[in-house]
Amino acid sequence: MRSPRAILFDLDDTILSFGGRELLLAEVAERFASALSPKQPNEVAAAIEAAFLDFWSVPGRYSDWRNRVLEARTIIIERLFESWSIQAPGATPEIARQFARQFHELRESGEGRLFPGAVATIQALREQGIRLALVTNGHADSQREKVERFRLAPLFDHVQIEGEVGFGKPDDRAYRHAMAALGVEPKETWMVGDHLEWEVAAPQRLGIFAVWHDHEGRGLPVGATVVPDLTVRAVRDLLGIVNSLR
Repeated sequence: MRSPRAILFDLDDTILSFGGRELLLAEVAERFASALSPKQPNEVAAAIEAAFLDFWSVPGRYSDWRNRVLEARTIIIERLFESWSIQAPGATPEIARQFARQFHELRESGEGRLFPGAVATIQALREQGIRLALVTNGHADSQREKVERFRLAPLFDHVQIEGEVGFGKPDDRAYRHAMAALGVEPKETWMVGDHLEWEVAAPQRLGIFAVWHDHEGRGLPVGATVVPDLTVRAVRDLLGIVNSLR
C-alpha cells in the first residue's frame, strides 16, 4: 500500500448518509404493513435489498438501466411480490408499483446528512496536497443540488456528475476522465466508496487502489468475489491511514 497522490470520492453513502437503503426500505414497508401482512416490514426490506443487490450485480446491467432506475426498481419489487402471492395475497402488482414509487421518491429526494468527520477529513487531505475528485452517478439536477446544498464543490479539484458528463461508474471512462482532470495515473490513485462493483471491482481493473466504505459494518456479503484493497468504517479513518504511509 502506497500513499495516494489523488483520491476519487463517491458521494451517496460515502460522504452523504441517507440512513442506508435497507432502512429506507423498512420505512416504506411500514406504510404498507397491512397490505403485505403477514410479512413483517424488516423482512420485506431485507428481501427487497437482497433482490436489488442481485439485480444490479449483473455486469453491464447498470449501463442499460441507468436512465430508468424507477422502472428497474418497480420490476424488481413486482417480481418479488409476485413470488409472495400465496403467503401475502395483498402483495399485488399495484401495491408493488406504489411501494417502488414511494421508495424511489424517498431515496432520490436529496435528503441526507454528512457523515461525521467526512468534510474535515477531506479538507485535511486537500491541505496535504492530495488531489481530490468527487465522482458520483445520478441525474445532473439532483446530484448537483446535493453538491451545492452541502457546499462540497470547494473541497474538490474536480466534481464529476454522471448526468453532466454523460457517463458514470462502472464505465472505465468515469475513472479515466477524473484522473485526467487531476493529472494522475491509476497507480497514484485511490477510489473510496460503498459500492463493491462501482468503487472496488471496476477501479481495481484499472489499477486503482480501492477503498470500500463499509459504513454499516456488515462486512463482505457471503460469497462475494470482490476483495477491497482496504476497508474503512468511516471516511474519517482515511486520514490516519494516509498519514501512516507518509
